[in-house]
Amino acid sequence: MNFPSHVNLPADAREELIDSLNTLLADAIDLHWQIKQAHWNIRGRHFYSRHELFDELAKHARKQADEFAERAGTLGGYAEGTIRLAAKNSELPEYDLNAVDGDAHLKVLVERFARYGASIRNGIHRSEELNDPVTADLLTQSLGEVELDLWFLESHLHGDVRAGVRRGGDAGIGDDTSVRPPNA
Repeated sequence: MNFPSHVNLPADAREELIDSLNTLLADAIDLHWQIKQAHWNIRGRHFYSRHELFDELAKHARKQADEFAERAGTLGGYAEGTIRLAAKNSELPEYDLNAVDGDAHLKVLVERFARYGASIRNGIHRSEELNDPVTADLLTQSLGEVELDLWFLESHLHGDVRAGVRRGGDAGIGDDTSVRPPNA
């Protein structure tokens, strides 16, 4: 911890929370720039809609980074948010530079969002264990947004909008007679 804080949590709990928030800050910054990598380099079918989607998702990651940094500061911490610190501290894998077509970018981003969401979920559990409902709430709100964004990405990977629906119209989840999307 670098700054005084009168937040009613033990110093060791605040320190652990600050470390966790700084890791999530690094992940959010890294995710933001990985999404922008896809945004700048996407080619192929559905270019425009995916280009726009990626830009919107990057804004979400940037907002989350800001919120994680501000919570770390509230707890008396120093937000470690430079690009170099993010690159050093991010737990996300490097972007696949072989991704060029739309589906390749989508698959890379789905995997990154899933990892990012899992890290946030772990942060929620640890925040609850440390009796910090404010950080847990912040992370819960972020996770909701991340999972919604993940759904948007995953939805672009399924070309048949009727996938998972029986020919008669009823949901066929887990039913061998359900229609499956191509390449599933």
